[in-house]
Amino acid sequence: MSSQRLSGQVALITGGSRGIGGAVVRAFVAEGAKVAINYLDIPERKKEAEELVAQFNGEVIALAGDLSDPEVPAALVKATQGKFGKITTIVANAAVLQLKPWREITVADWDFMQAVNVRATWLLINAAYDDLKKHQGNIITVTSVMTETGQPGQIHYSASKAAIIGLTRSLAREIGADGVRINSVMPGAIRTEHEVSLAADPKPVDDLILPLQSLKRRGFPTDLAGAFVFLASEDAAFITGQVINVDGGWVMY
Repeated sequence: MSSQRLSGQVALITGGSRGIGGAVVRAFVAEGAKVAINYLDIPERKKEAEELVAQFNGEVIALAGDLSDPEVPAALVKATQGKFGKITTIVANAAVLQLKPWREITVADWDFMQAVNVRATWLLINAAYDDLKKHQGNIITVTSVMTETGQPGQIHYSASKAAIIGLTRSLAREIGADGVRINSVMPGAIRTEHEVSLAADPKPVDDLILPLQSLKRRGFPTDLAGAFVFLASEDAAFITGQVINVDGGWVMY
């Protein structure tokens, strides 16, 4: 019997070229899964995705696609099945984030945020569901600590991530009888490449965040990967409809 917890699984991971998604890709492959990465087709993300593919000798494929297009989720599912024969796991990680005062948010801003962050998650699950049901698979969504803390300038993002919690809990009620599980990971303030691009000096963000956390260090994408592996594995076989905080002890229910 393999000691790899995800042996035999095939995962489709959106936003998988870097950050939290990239860390999850590496952790899943290390635990025996085959992985399809979805990335936004721009040069930077393409390069990152191709570098990940090159590391794993056929265990990972990269699929470009803009999740604001409602046709893309089904195409990603079909391409993953075409390469690996099945899908057992969906990790709906991709999201867009925009900082904007609430009265300056346009209808287009709002709709784009919901399309990528919420609608694409629903469409991915729907497109993959026959396989998920057949293989007693699992789904992992990604919400945000902002749904609990409230952050100015990000009401459309926070609303989309609150919707993910509602989607996760409601869908758990509907699909549990099929033996399919769905859970959500709630990251805190994670020092990703995106944050580095916005704030190369970590001190201002550290000074703001660390007093709010119980653990007095910043979180990194690798700090979250274990939670995703756990939720995708048989270790979590009796867990569904849950939100798992990985935030250094910031938010406590």
